[in-house]
Amino acid sequence: MKTPWPTRDVMSQIYELNLWGTDHQSDFYSGIGSHSPDLVNPYVEVVSSFLSSFENPIVVCDLGCGDFNVGTKLVGPARKYIAVDIVEELIEHNRSAFKEEKAEFHCLDITADELPTGDCVLLRHVLQHLSNSEIERVVPKLEDYRYVILTEHLPEGDFIPNKDILSGQGIRLKKKSGVDLLAPPYNLKIKDEKRLLIQPAKQSRGVIVTVLYRMETC
Repeated sequence: MKTPWPTRDVMSQIYELNLWGTDHQSDFYSGIGSHSPDLVNPYVEVVSSFLSSFENPIVVCDLGCGDFNVGTKLVGPARKYIAVDIVEELIEHNRSAFKEEKAEFHCLDITADELPTGDCVLLRHVLQHLSNSEIERVVPKLEDYRYVILTEHLPEGDFIPNKDILSGQGIRLKKKSGVDLLAPPYNLKIKDEKRLLIQPAKQSRGVIVTVLYRMETC
């Protein structure tokens, strides 16, 4: 495998060169997966329903919040919504563009930095862009939360999970693979899981699967 370019530089270049597309209303665009109503609205509905189920609202950590087009729709039912991304310019843009009272924005590398304290982690179309070694550095941190809601673009049917890639714009689908945190080499420890949503991928192959993990810390 080639020597990887630092992930922060890779992700910054994706936004600088509009490799995930463009939106004339903003300098930052996180792609069709974060903007297509067919993909976004069902996700927002199931996650909002889960977050609203708590008598006492919980703290949500959105790891890899991107342009916050999805996150801004989920702030309401949270006690606090902590949005994290690795691209500093993107986080500065989000701070200026979204004046949500309960939302705060942090520029962090989730593979290297300490993560914010909270109850529920959202990881939507994030891990699929990271190498195995980087995901392995994230997984132990997830075990500090009560819930993890993971969304991944996966092949349809059976597949060999977790084939390695270089971190960047692409995902494992080209290798007929996808991220499964419960399988080696990650082996995430959970109490139980619930599949919340399966969607046909917009304008591409495969399916987009959103699963809720209840962690052993519950």
